[in-house]
Amino acid sequence: MEELIQKLINEAGLSEKQAVQSITIVKDYAKLKFPVFAGAIDKVFDKYGPNEEDDFMP
Repeated sequence: MEELIQKLINEAGLSEKQAVQSITIVKDYAKLKFPVFAGAIDKVFDKYGPNEEDDFMP
């Protein structure tokens, strides 16, 4: 997921916060349009998203 965030920052000129928000919007949109795949979509984004141990702030 970090690679996609960096791509959005570099190519679209988004801030990190905007890039993460964009990904969240796309994820939620995909779940809305394809509710049958909502569980799979969550798993993909959870698998490639930031891990809790990556978060240095509790």
